[in-house]
Amino acid sequence: MYKRSQLILAVVVAAVLGLVLAQAFETVFFSPQAAEIVLTDQASPVDRIRDFDYQANPLALVDVNGADLGADEQQNIRIYQSRNLGVVNITTETLAYNWFLEPVPREGSTGSGSIIDERGYVLTNHHVVKDAYRVLVNLADGSQVEGEVIGADPENDLAVVHFDPGDRELVTIPMGSSTGLQVGQKVLAIGNPFALDRTLTTGIISGLGRPVRARGSLVIRDMIQTDASINPGNSGGPLLNSRGEIIGVNTAIYSPNGGSIGIGFAVPVNTARRVVPDLIEFGHVQRGWIDIVPVQLFPQLVRAANLPVQQGILINRVMDGGKAEEAGLRGGSNRQAVRYGNSIIRLGGDIIVEVAGVRITSLANLYEALEETKPGDVVEVVYVRGGRERRVNVELVERPQQFEWN
Repeated sequence: MYKRSQLILAVVVAAVLGLVLAQAFETVFFSPQAAEIVLTDQASPVDRIRDFDYQANPLALVDVNGADLGADEQQNIRIYQSRNLGVVNITTETLAYNWFLEPVPREGSTGSGSIIDERGYVLTNHHVVKDAYRVLVNLADGSQVEGEVIGADPENDLAVVHFDPGDRELVTIPMGSSTGLQVGQKVLAIGNPFALDRTLTTGIISGLGRPVRARGSLVIRDMIQTDASINPGNSGGPLLNSRGEIIGVNTAIYSPNGGSIGIGFAVPVNTARRVVPDLIEFGHVQRGWIDIVPVQLFPQLVRAANLPVQQGILINRVMDGGKAEEAGLRGGSNRQAVRYGNSIIRLGGDIIVEVAGVRITSLANLYEALEETKPGDVVEVVYVRGGRERRVNVELVERPQQFEWN
């Protein structure tokens, strides 16, 4: 027979082991998936009556007290002291579900952002706040406030977060211009790499006009390449010129090990200047679109339908009474409809091979060609009909937020 004390000890040990094994089992086999966030395009209760203005904030004349410092060092110090207070650290929480299908908060992404308006607008990367149900903005004074994602542009990896500044007098960072940038030009990056807040790194512009593939198949065009050290946590922070103006939004690095090797990329500020007003007003970017149902050509379809071209966009159908139909573009015929997976493809329609001077080989190319357009713009479309290339001008409509392509 066991003693009473031995039985009690055995029960306690068994209970502890059971809890540990249950937690490990849940962690290994039931790792919850993050829930998607719906980014509303409705106006939130922030002040959007006054139009968004790009703000000027000249560099302050800071006494650096550096008799032994060179001119370049003094300039770096002035830029940092004038701009670092306008850089915030952004942390997020996402939702996951446990074994009982209960929502459970999980730690999300972390990154940086630039205060671009004294009303509490922060420019950052979309991937920093993607899938977040809670956004926390950490300010230079050490305080932490709740933020709200009021607009997102995944195609350019940009987003705008708003927080209520209360009675704080915020330091803003002015947007410059990415027109006329030169390889070799000095740049500075301020961000929060590895949670080291408001870290300054310097470098030069190493290249311009770089296409960088974002998440999915989309390509962000005209990226700025820099050797200024950019690491995890820098995403969304400002890339500054020697006047302390934002010329880019630090976004990505090329790295075999996750750390900086001197190849970083920033979204040019001219892209941000173009999309930020729409993000604040509508929650998304209003872009132009050709009102068709497109099908990207693929080898099996080309062979089965004996198509005259190998790459392009087949017009499955045009919207009745729409601008594409008005311009003369033709969709496929219901009498030549075939099923491919869950999709119905109508053969016999025009095949688009170029839009606005951009060669079209995929749906991603079509997105890229129309990325800078607005509803009402007119673009030239080159298409193939009857084995011959033809050209037509098409007025664009607003791109839907969700497509029904069948």
